[in-house]
Amino acid sequence: MSRPQSSRPRAALTRVGALLMVGAALAASGVSGLGPGAATASSHREAPLISGQPEYDNTDVYAFVSPDKPDTTTLVANFWPFEEPAGGPNFYKFAKDARYEINVDNDGDSLPEFTYRFTFKDSYRNQNTFLYNTGPVRSLDDPNLNFRQTYDLTLLQRKDGKVVNVRTLAAGVPVAPSNVGKASMPDYRTLRTQATKSLPNGAQVFAGQADDPFFLNLNVFNGLYGGKLPQVGNDTLRGYNVQSVALQIPTKALVTPGQPIVGVYSAVQRQNSAGNWVQVSRLGMPLVNEVVNPIKDKDRFNASVPWNDAQFAPNVTNPELPRLIQGVFNVPAPATPRNDLVQVFLTGVPKLNQPPNVRPAELMRLNTSIPPTPQPKRLGVLDGDNAGYPNGRRLADDTLDISLQVVEGELLGAKNDLGDKVDANEVPFEKAFPYLALPTSGSAVQPGNRTETTATKTTKLDAAPASNNESTDEGSPVVPILALGIGAAFLTGGGALWFRRRGSAG
Repeated sequence: MSRPQSSRPRAALTRVGALLMVGAALAASGVSGLGPGAATASSHREAPLISGQPEYDNTDVYAFVSPDKPDTTTLVANFWPFEEPAGGPNFYKFAKDARYEINVDNDGDSLPEFTYRFTFKDSYRNQNTFLYNTGPVRSLDDPNLNFRQTYDLTLLQRKDGKVVNVRTLAAGVPVAPSNVGKASMPDYRTLRTQATKSLPNGAQVFAGQADDPFFLNLNVFNGLYGGKLPQVGNDTLRGYNVQSVALQIPTKALVTPGQPIVGVYSAVQRQNSAGNWVQVSRLGMPLVNEVVNPIKDKDRFNASVPWNDAQFAPNVTNPELPRLIQGVFNVPAPATPRNDLVQVFLTGVPKLNQPPNVRPAELMRLNTSIPPTPQPKRLGVLDGDNAGYPNGRRLADDTLDISLQVVEGELLGAKNDLGDKVDANEVPFEKAFPYLALPTSGSAVQPGNRTETTATKTTKLDAAPASNNESTDEGSPVVPILALGIGAAFLTGGGALWFRRRGSAG
Protein backbone atom coordinates (compact mmCIF):
# COMPACT_ATOMS: atom_id res chain seq x y z
CA MET A 1 0.00 0.00 0.00
CA SER A 2 1.39 3.36 -0.95
CA ARG A 3 1.64 6.07 1.62
CA PRO A 4 -0.83 8.92 1.10
CA GLN A 5 0.50 12.39 0.70
CA SER A 6 -0.36 14.80 3.48
CA SER A 7 -1.45 18.34 2.71
CA ARG A 8 1.07 20.78 4.13
CA PRO A 9 -0.57 24.16 4.28
CA ARG A 10 1.54 27.24 4.43
CA ALA A 11 1.76 28.67 7.91
CA ALA A 12 -0.78 31.36 7.17
CA LEU A 13 -3.40 28.79 6.24
CA THR A 14 -2.65 25.92 8.52
CA ARG A 15 -5.74 24.83 10.40
CA VAL A 16 -5.44 25.19 14.07
CA GLY A 17 -5.51 21.74 15.40
CA ALA A 18 -8.84 20.44 16.29
CA LEU A 19 -8.01 17.05 17.29
CA LEU A 20 -8.09 14.58 19.82
CA MET A 21 -5.42 12.80 21.58
CA VAL A 22 -6.10 9.75 19.64
CA GLY A 23 -3.20 10.03 17.33
CA ALA A 24 -0.92 10.16 20.25
CA ALA A 25 -1.81 6.75 21.44
CA LEU A 26 -0.22 5.11 18.46
CA ALA A 27 3.11 4.69 20.09
CA ALA A 28 1.64 2.76 22.95
CA SER A 29 0.22 0.23 20.53
CA GLY A 30 3.66 -0.47 19.18
CA VAL A 31 3.04 1.35 15.93
CA SER A 32 6.15 3.15 14.84
CA GLY A 33 7.42 4.51 11.62
CA LEU A 34 4.17 6.23 10.74
CA GLY A 35 4.72 9.71 9.49
CA PRO A 36 3.24 12.91 10.81
CA GLY A 37 -0.46 12.75 11.35
CA ALA A 38 -3.57 14.33 12.68
CA ALA A 39 -6.67 13.42 14.50
CA THR A 40 -10.07 14.87 15.02
CA ALA A 41 -12.09 16.04 17.94
CA SER A 42 -14.47 18.51 19.39
CA SER A 43 -12.87 21.75 18.45
CA HIS A 44 -14.37 25.01 19.49
CA ARG A 45 -11.42 27.38 18.93
CA GLU A 46 -9.00 24.66 19.92
CA ALA A 47 -5.89 25.75 18.04
CA PRO A 48 -4.14 29.04 17.40
CA LEU A 49 -4.57 29.33 13.63
CA ILE A 50 -8.09 28.03 13.17
CA SER A 51 -9.47 30.17 15.99
CA GLY A 52 -9.19 33.12 13.63
CA GLN A 53 -10.91 31.31 10.75
CA PRO A 54 -14.29 30.22 12.16
CA GLU A 55 -15.88 29.39 8.80
CA TYR A 56 -13.34 26.58 8.39
CA ASP A 57 -13.32 25.38 12.00
CA ASN A 58 -14.67 21.89 12.67
CA THR A 59 -16.49 21.79 16.00
CA ASP A 60 -17.80 18.22 16.29
CA VAL A 61 -18.37 14.99 14.38
CA TYR A 62 -21.16 12.50 15.06
CA ALA A 63 -21.67 8.99 13.66
CA PHE A 64 -24.49 6.69 14.73
CA VAL A 65 -26.94 4.10 13.50
CA SER A 66 -30.12 6.03 12.70
CA PRO A 67 -32.61 5.41 15.53
CA ASP A 68 -35.71 5.51 13.30
CA LYS A 69 -34.05 3.85 10.28
CA PRO A 70 -31.63 1.26 11.67
CA ASP A 71 -30.59 0.09 8.22
CA THR A 72 -28.95 3.48 7.69
CA THR A 73 -26.03 5.34 9.26
CA THR A 74 -26.13 9.06 10.03
CA LEU A 75 -22.99 11.21 9.78
CA VAL A 76 -22.93 14.82 11.02
CA ALA A 77 -20.13 17.40 10.89
CA ASN A 78 -20.46 20.86 12.43
CA PHE A 79 -18.49 24.05 11.78
CA TRP A 80 -18.22 27.69 12.87
CA PRO A 81 -18.34 27.66 16.68
CA PHE A 82 -20.23 30.20 18.83
CA GLU A 83 -22.57 31.61 16.24
CA GLU A 84 -24.43 34.37 18.06
CA PRO A 85 -28.00 34.05 16.71
CA ALA A 86 -28.59 37.80 16.53
CA GLY A 87 -25.25 38.45 14.81
CA GLY A 88 -26.47 40.34 11.74
CA PRO A 89 -26.78 41.97 9.36
CA ASN A 90 -24.22 39.62 7.81
CA PHE A 91 -25.27 36.30 9.25
CA TYR A 92 -23.52 32.95 9.00
CA LYS A 93 -22.61 30.83 6.01
CA PHE A 94 -20.29 28.15 4.73
CA ALA A 95 -17.12 29.41 3.07
CA LYS A 96 -17.27 29.37 -0.72
CA ASP A 97 -13.49 28.87 -1.00
CA ALA A 98 -13.57 25.67 1.06
CA ARG A 99 -14.18 21.98 0.64
CA TYR A 100 -16.08 20.51 3.59
CA GLU A 101 -15.61 16.74 3.73
CA ILE A 102 -16.84 13.71 5.64
CA ASN A 103 -14.47 10.76 5.20
CA VAL A 104 -15.26 7.08 5.79
CA ASP A 105 -12.71 4.26 6.21
CA ASN A 106 -14.38 0.84 6.01
CA ASP A 107 -11.42 -1.54 6.23
CA GLY A 108 -9.40 -0.27 9.21
CA ASP A 109 -6.36 0.93 7.25
CA SER A 110 -6.92 4.62 8.24
CA LEU A 111 -7.38 5.62 4.57
CA PRO A 112 -10.86 6.77 3.48
CA GLU A 113 -12.68 4.67 0.93
CA PHE A 114 -15.40 7.34 0.63
CA THR A 115 -15.19 11.12 0.80
CA TYR A 116 -18.42 13.11 0.74
CA ARG A 117 -17.46 16.63 -0.34
CA PHE A 118 -19.63 19.73 0.04
CA THR A 119 -18.80 22.90 -1.92
CA PHE A 120 -20.87 26.07 -1.60
CA LYS A 121 -21.91 29.07 -3.71
CA ASP A 122 -23.27 32.46 -2.62
CA SER A 123 -25.85 34.66 -4.31
CA TYR A 124 -27.87 37.82 -3.59
CA ARG A 125 -31.18 38.92 -5.04
CA ASN A 126 -30.54 42.57 -4.30
CA GLN A 127 -27.19 44.14 -3.41
CA ASN A 128 -28.70 47.60 -3.02
CA THR A 129 -29.79 46.79 0.53
CA PHE A 130 -27.94 45.88 3.71
CA LEU A 131 -30.58 43.30 4.67
CA TYR A 132 -30.08 39.52 4.81
CA ASN A 133 -33.81 39.24 4.09
CA THR A 134 -36.14 42.00 2.94
CA GLY A 135 -39.32 40.62 4.55
CA PRO A 136 -40.75 37.45 6.09
CA VAL A 137 -39.20 34.30 4.61
CA ARG A 138 -41.71 31.48 4.30
CA SER A 139 -39.83 29.18 1.92
CA LEU A 140 -36.31 28.75 0.59
CA ASP A 141 -37.31 30.25 -2.75
CA ASP A 142 -39.08 33.21 -1.16
CA PRO A 143 -38.05 36.47 -2.92
CA ASN A 144 -37.62 38.02 0.53
CA LEU A 145 -34.60 35.79 1.22
CA ASN A 146 -31.93 38.11 -0.13
CA PHE A 147 -28.78 36.10 0.68
CA ARG A 148 -28.79 32.44 -0.16
CA GLN A 149 -26.36 29.57 -0.49
CA THR A 150 -26.47 26.39 -2.52
CA TYR A 151 -24.10 23.43 -2.55
CA ASP A 152 -22.92 20.55 -4.66
CA LEU A 153 -22.35 17.15 -3.05
CA THR A 154 -19.66 14.99 -4.64
CA LEU A 155 -18.67 11.42 -3.74
CA LEU A 156 -15.01 10.52 -4.16
CA GLN A 157 -14.31 6.78 -4.04
CA ARG A 158 -10.77 5.72 -3.21
CA LYS A 159 -8.64 2.61 -3.23
CA ASP A 160 -5.40 2.55 -1.21
CA GLY A 161 -5.72 6.29 -0.76
CA LYS A 162 -6.06 7.11 -4.46
CA VAL A 163 -9.23 8.48 -6.05
CA VAL A 164 -10.66 5.95 -8.51
CA ASN A 165 -14.13 7.43 -9.12
CA VAL A 166 -15.84 10.82 -8.73
CA ARG A 167 -19.60 11.18 -8.83
CA THR A 168 -21.92 14.14 -8.30
CA LEU A 169 -24.73 13.11 -5.96
CA ALA A 170 -26.57 16.44 -5.89
CA ALA A 171 -26.12 19.91 -7.37
CA GLY A 172 -27.51 23.32 -6.52
CA VAL A 173 -29.13 22.17 -3.28
CA PRO A 174 -30.37 25.06 -1.08
CA VAL A 175 -28.82 25.63 2.33
CA ALA A 176 -31.05 26.30 5.35
CA PRO A 177 -30.37 29.97 6.22
CA SER A 178 -29.51 31.55 9.54
CA ASN A 179 -32.52 31.82 11.84
CA VAL A 180 -32.70 35.63 11.87
CA GLY A 181 -35.75 35.87 14.11
CA LYS A 182 -39.49 35.34 14.34
CA ALA A 183 -40.41 38.39 12.28
CA SER A 184 -38.05 37.34 9.49
CA MET A 185 -38.65 33.57 9.61
CA PRO A 186 -41.99 32.88 11.29
CA ASP A 187 -41.86 29.13 10.53
CA TYR A 188 -38.24 28.05 10.53
CA ARG A 189 -39.15 24.36 10.68
CA THR A 190 -40.53 24.61 7.14
CA LEU A 191 -37.16 25.95 5.97
CA ARG A 192 -35.37 23.04 7.67
CA THR A 193 -37.71 20.56 5.99
CA GLN A 194 -37.18 22.12 2.57
CA ALA A 195 -33.40 21.99 3.03
CA THR A 196 -33.49 18.23 3.73
CA LYS A 197 -33.07 16.51 0.38
CA SER A 198 -33.54 12.87 -0.64
CA LEU A 199 -30.76 11.26 -2.65
CA PRO A 200 -30.79 8.09 -4.77
CA ASN A 201 -30.91 4.71 -3.01
CA GLY A 202 -32.61 5.99 0.14
CA ALA A 203 -29.94 8.45 1.28
CA GLN A 204 -30.63 11.95 2.61
CA VAL A 205 -28.56 15.11 2.94
CA PHE A 206 -28.84 18.39 4.82
CA ALA A 207 -26.76 21.55 5.10
CA GLY A 208 -27.61 24.61 7.13
CA GLN A 209 -27.70 26.20 10.55
CA ALA A 210 -28.52 24.21 13.69
CA ASP A 211 -28.35 24.56 17.43
CA ASP A 212 -24.90 23.51 18.64
CA PRO A 213 -25.56 19.98 19.92
CA PHE A 214 -22.46 19.84 22.11
CA PHE A 215 -23.28 20.49 25.75
CA LEU A 216 -20.75 21.15 28.49
CA ASN A 217 -19.24 23.73 30.75
CA LEU A 218 -16.20 24.70 28.71
CA ASN A 219 -15.06 27.63 30.81
CA VAL A 220 -11.98 25.89 31.99
CA PHE A 221 -8.70 27.62 31.72
CA ASN A 222 -8.83 29.91 34.71
CA GLY A 223 -9.44 26.84 36.85
CA LEU A 224 -5.81 25.89 36.47
CA TYR A 225 -4.69 28.59 38.89
CA GLY A 226 -7.36 28.35 41.51
CA GLY A 227 -9.01 25.16 42.58
CA LYS A 228 -11.86 27.14 44.16
CA LEU A 229 -14.14 27.48 41.18
CA PRO A 230 -17.82 27.81 42.08
CA GLN A 231 -19.31 27.71 38.58
CA VAL A 232 -20.98 24.42 37.72
CA GLY A 233 -23.84 23.07 35.68
CA ASN A 234 -23.70 25.94 33.15
CA ASP A 235 -23.94 24.88 29.51
CA THR A 236 -21.70 27.52 27.98
CA LEU A 237 -22.76 26.52 24.45
CA ARG A 238 -26.41 27.16 25.29
CA GLY A 239 -28.04 29.50 22.78
CA TYR A 240 -25.24 29.30 20.19
CA ASN A 241 -25.60 27.84 16.71
CA VAL A 242 -23.29 26.08 14.23
CA GLN A 243 -23.19 25.34 10.52
CA SER A 244 -23.99 21.68 9.94
CA VAL A 245 -23.75 19.14 7.15
CA ALA A 246 -25.42 15.77 7.59
CA LEU A 247 -25.81 12.57 5.62
CA GLN A 248 -28.01 9.55 6.16
CA ILE A 249 -26.70 6.65 4.09
CA PRO A 250 -27.85 3.03 3.74
CA THR A 251 -25.33 1.16 5.83
CA LYS A 252 -24.76 -1.48 3.17
CA ALA A 253 -23.38 1.28 0.94
CA LEU A 254 -20.72 2.20 3.54
CA VAL A 255 -19.42 -1.13 4.86
CA THR A 256 -17.61 -4.07 3.30
CA PRO A 257 -19.31 -7.50 3.47
CA GLY A 258 -18.75 -9.13 6.85
CA GLN A 259 -16.99 -6.08 8.31
CA PRO A 260 -19.48 -3.65 9.92
CA ILE A 261 -17.03 -1.17 11.50
CA VAL A 262 -16.32 2.19 9.89
CA GLY A 263 -13.95 5.00 10.87
CA VAL A 264 -15.14 8.57 10.31
CA TYR A 265 -13.53 12.00 10.31
CA SER A 266 -14.28 15.38 8.82
CA ALA A 267 -11.85 17.77 7.17
CA VAL A 268 -11.84 21.22 5.63
CA GLN A 269 -9.61 22.26 2.77
CA ARG A 270 -9.12 25.89 1.83
CA GLN A 271 -7.86 27.31 -1.44
CA ASN A 272 -4.80 29.50 -0.99
CA SER A 273 -3.66 32.46 -3.09
CA ALA A 274 -1.79 30.16 -5.44
CA GLY A 275 -4.94 28.17 -6.16
CA ASN A 276 -3.81 25.09 -4.23
CA TRP A 277 -6.09 23.27 -1.80
CA VAL A 278 -4.64 22.85 1.68
CA GLN A 279 -6.16 21.13 4.70
CA VAL A 280 -6.76 23.57 7.54
CA SER A 281 -9.00 21.58 9.86
CA ARG A 282 -9.64 18.01 10.95
CA LEU A 283 -11.91 16.31 13.42
CA GLY A 284 -12.98 12.82 14.47
CA MET A 285 -13.20 11.93 18.14
CA PRO A 286 -14.33 14.70 20.46
CA LEU A 287 -12.21 16.70 22.87
CA VAL A 288 -8.71 15.85 21.78
CA ASN A 289 -6.74 18.66 20.27
CA GLU A 290 -8.05 21.02 22.92
CA VAL A 291 -6.58 19.28 25.94
CA VAL A 292 -4.31 16.48 24.82
CA ASN A 293 -2.10 18.09 22.23
CA PRO A 294 0.22 20.86 23.44
CA ILE A 295 0.24 24.17 21.63
CA LYS A 296 3.29 23.22 19.55
CA ASP A 297 1.38 20.35 17.91
CA LYS A 298 -2.09 21.79 17.41
CA ASP A 299 -1.78 23.46 14.02
CA ARG A 300 0.34 20.63 12.64
CA PHE A 301 -2.24 18.16 13.85
CA ASN A 302 -5.00 19.91 11.92
CA ALA A 303 -2.98 19.82 8.71
CA SER A 304 -2.14 16.12 8.75
CA VAL A 305 -3.99 12.91 7.92
CA PRO A 306 -4.87 9.86 10.07
CA TRP A 307 -2.28 7.69 8.32
CA ASN A 308 0.44 9.73 10.03
CA ASP A 309 -0.87 9.89 13.58
CA ALA A 310 2.03 8.13 15.30
CA GLN A 311 3.97 11.36 15.78
CA PHE A 312 1.45 12.52 18.38
CA ALA A 313 1.55 9.29 20.39
CA PRO A 314 3.35 10.64 23.49
CA ASN A 315 0.59 13.21 23.99
CA VAL A 316 -1.89 10.36 24.48
CA THR A 317 0.14 7.75 26.29
CA ASN A 318 1.52 10.36 28.71
CA PRO A 319 -1.34 12.91 28.89
CA GLU A 320 -0.93 16.22 30.66
CA LEU A 321 -4.43 16.53 32.08
CA PRO A 322 -4.24 13.82 34.80
CA ARG A 323 -0.98 15.33 36.05
CA LEU A 324 -2.59 18.77 36.30
CA ILE A 325 -5.54 17.38 38.22
CA GLN A 326 -3.19 15.56 40.59
CA GLY A 327 -1.14 18.69 41.17
CA VAL A 328 -4.10 20.93 41.91
CA PHE A 329 -6.51 18.54 43.61
CA ASN A 330 -4.32 15.68 44.81
CA VAL A 331 -6.25 13.08 42.79
CA PRO A 332 -3.71 10.38 41.78
CA ALA A 333 -2.98 10.25 38.07
CA PRO A 334 -3.13 6.79 36.45
CA ALA A 335 0.23 5.22 35.67
CA THR A 336 1.69 5.71 32.21
CA PRO A 337 1.92 4.66 29.44
CA ARG A 338 -1.85 4.87 28.99
CA ASN A 339 -2.49 1.87 26.76
CA ASP A 340 -6.18 2.06 27.67
CA LEU A 341 -6.44 5.33 25.78
CA VAL A 342 -4.97 3.72 22.68
CA GLN A 343 -8.01 1.48 22.28
CA VAL A 344 -10.52 4.20 22.99
CA PHE A 345 -9.06 6.78 20.66
CA LEU A 346 -6.89 5.00 18.09
CA THR A 347 -7.75 1.39 17.39
CA GLY A 348 -11.24 0.89 18.69
CA VAL A 349 -12.11 -1.44 21.55
CA PRO A 350 -11.74 -5.19 20.86
CA LYS A 351 -15.08 -6.96 20.41
CA LEU A 352 -16.83 -3.59 20.25
CA ASN A 353 -15.60 -1.31 17.47
CA GLN A 354 -12.09 -2.43 16.55
CA PRO A 355 -11.82 -3.54 12.91
CA PRO A 356 -9.52 -6.45 11.93
CA ASN A 357 -5.97 -5.54 10.96
CA VAL A 358 -6.53 -2.03 12.24
CA ARG A 359 -3.93 0.66 11.68
CA PRO A 360 -4.01 2.94 14.74
CA ALA A 361 -5.30 6.39 13.86
CA GLU A 362 -7.56 9.01 15.34
CA LEU A 363 -10.91 8.16 13.83
CA MET A 364 -14.39 7.92 15.25
CA ARG A 365 -15.05 4.20 14.95
CA LEU A 366 -18.64 2.93 14.73
CA ASN A 367 -19.82 -0.67 14.74
CA THR A 368 -22.88 -0.39 12.50
CA SER A 369 -24.10 -3.88 13.45
CA ILE A 370 -25.02 -2.75 16.99
CA PRO A 371 -28.67 -1.63 16.83
CA PRO A 372 -29.90 1.62 18.35
CA THR A 373 -30.78 1.54 22.03
CA PRO A 374 -34.50 2.15 22.75
CA GLN A 375 -33.58 4.17 25.84
CA PRO A 376 -30.09 5.60 25.27
CA LYS A 377 -27.86 6.28 28.26
CA ARG A 378 -25.87 9.49 28.25
CA LEU A 379 -22.66 7.74 29.42
CA GLY A 380 -22.80 5.27 26.55
CA VAL A 381 -20.49 2.29 26.81
CA LEU A 382 -19.42 3.23 30.37
CA ASP A 383 -23.04 2.64 31.42
CA GLY A 384 -23.53 -0.54 29.41
CA ASP A 385 -25.04 1.14 26.34
CA ASN A 386 -22.84 -0.17 23.53
CA ALA A 387 -24.67 1.86 20.89
CA GLY A 388 -23.15 5.03 22.32
CA TYR A 389 -19.83 6.79 22.63
CA PRO A 390 -17.04 5.79 22.20
CA ASN A 391 -18.75 3.42 19.76
CA GLY A 392 -19.47 6.25 17.37
CA ARG A 393 -21.13 9.30 18.89
CA ARG A 394 -24.80 10.15 19.22
CA LEU A 395 -26.02 13.70 19.65
CA ALA A 396 -27.12 13.08 23.25
CA ASP A 397 -23.96 11.27 24.41
CA ASP A 398 -22.28 13.14 27.27
CA THR A 399 -18.83 12.99 25.73
CA LEU A 400 -17.25 15.40 28.21
CA ASP A 401 -18.16 13.31 31.25
CA ILE A 402 -17.27 10.07 29.46
CA SER A 403 -13.89 11.38 28.31
CA LEU A 404 -12.98 12.80 31.72
CA GLN A 405 -13.82 9.55 33.45
CA VAL A 406 -11.77 7.55 30.95
CA VAL A 407 -8.77 9.88 31.20
CA GLU A 408 -8.85 9.57 35.00
CA GLY A 409 -8.67 5.77 34.76
CA GLU A 410 -12.24 4.46 34.62
CA LEU A 411 -11.17 1.64 32.28
CA LEU A 412 -8.26 0.82 34.58
CA GLY A 413 -10.50 0.26 37.58
CA ALA A 414 -10.18 3.77 39.03
CA LYS A 415 -13.91 4.35 39.33
CA ASN A 416 -14.92 7.99 39.28
CA ASP A 417 -17.83 10.22 38.35
CA LEU A 418 -16.02 13.17 36.85
CA GLY A 419 -18.34 15.58 35.14
CA ASP A 420 -19.47 19.15 34.70
CA LYS A 421 -23.12 18.66 35.77
CA VAL A 422 -24.28 19.52 32.25
CA ASP A 423 -25.95 16.27 31.26
CA ALA A 424 -28.11 17.17 28.26
CA ASN A 425 -28.58 19.72 25.52
CA GLU A 426 -30.69 22.74 26.42
CA VAL A 427 -33.20 21.99 23.65
CA PRO A 428 -34.42 18.55 22.53
CA PHE A 429 -33.08 16.93 19.40
CA GLU A 430 -35.36 16.10 16.48
CA LYS A 431 -36.79 12.60 16.04
CA ALA A 432 -35.94 12.30 12.35
CA PHE A 433 -33.03 13.18 10.08
CA PRO A 434 -31.01 15.36 10.44
CA TYR A 435 -31.89 15.00 14.17
CA LEU A 436 -30.18 18.29 15.06
CA ALA A 437 -32.22 20.77 17.06
CA LEU A 438 -33.48 23.80 15.17
CA PRO A 439 -31.16 26.79 15.49
CA THR A 440 -31.78 29.35 18.18
CA SER A 441 -33.65 32.33 16.77
CA GLY A 442 -32.00 35.72 16.80
CA SER A 443 -35.08 37.15 18.48
CA ALA A 444 -35.03 34.53 21.23
CA VAL A 445 -31.72 35.50 22.80
CA GLN A 446 -32.43 37.71 25.81
CA PRO A 447 -30.09 39.36 28.33
CA GLY A 448 -29.03 36.93 31.01
CA ASN A 449 -29.50 33.79 28.92
CA ARG A 450 -25.88 32.86 29.42
CA THR A 451 -25.26 33.96 32.98
CA GLU A 452 -23.29 31.40 34.90
CA THR A 453 -24.91 29.32 37.57
CA THR A 454 -23.17 29.17 40.91
CA ALA A 455 -22.82 26.35 43.37
CA THR A 456 -23.36 27.76 46.83
CA LYS A 457 -21.52 25.14 48.80
CA THR A 458 -18.14 23.92 47.62
CA THR A 459 -14.92 22.50 48.95
CA LYS A 460 -11.47 21.86 47.59
CA LEU A 461 -10.94 18.39 46.24
CA ASP A 462 -7.93 17.87 48.47
CA ALA A 463 -9.61 19.25 51.58
CA ALA A 464 -11.21 17.22 54.31
CA PRO A 465 -14.97 16.74 53.87
CA ALA A 466 -16.93 19.64 55.27
CA SER A 467 -20.26 19.33 56.99
CA ASN A 468 -21.94 21.54 54.43
CA ASN A 469 -21.01 19.48 51.35
CA GLU A 470 -23.80 19.12 48.83
CA SER A 471 -24.81 15.70 47.53
CA THR A 472 -25.70 14.60 44.03
CA ASP A 473 -28.97 12.95 43.12
CA GLU A 474 -27.20 9.63 43.60
CA GLY A 475 -26.35 10.55 47.16
CA SER A 476 -22.61 10.92 46.54
CA PRO A 477 -20.78 14.06 47.71
CA VAL A 478 -19.94 16.62 45.07
CA VAL A 479 -16.86 18.80 45.00
CA PRO A 480 -15.66 21.10 42.20
CA ILE A 481 -12.71 19.94 40.15
CA LEU A 482 -10.43 21.72 37.75
CA ALA A 483 -12.41 22.86 34.77
CA LEU A 484 -9.50 21.87 32.65
CA GLY A 485 -11.45 18.77 31.80
CA ILE A 486 -10.99 16.95 28.59
CA GLY A 487 -12.78 18.87 25.99
CA ALA A 488 -13.31 21.90 28.13
CA ALA A 489 -9.89 23.19 27.43
CA PHE A 490 -10.70 24.89 24.20
CA LEU A 491 -11.78 28.28 25.46
CA THR A 492 -10.35 31.00 27.57
CA GLY A 493 -12.96 31.36 30.23
CA GLY A 494 -13.72 30.34 33.75
CA GLY A 495 -15.65 27.35 34.88
CA ALA A 496 -15.60 24.16 36.85
CA LEU A 497 -15.93 20.46 36.49
CA TRP A 498 -17.26 18.36 39.28
CA PHE A 499 -15.91 15.23 40.78
CA ARG A 500 -18.42 12.97 42.50
CA ARG A 501 -16.53 10.51 44.61
CA ARG A 502 -18.18 7.16 44.92
CA GLY A 503 -18.80 5.93 48.41
CA SER A 504 -17.48 8.62 50.71
CA ALA A 505 -15.96 12.05 50.42
CA GLY A 506 -12.78 10.95 52.09
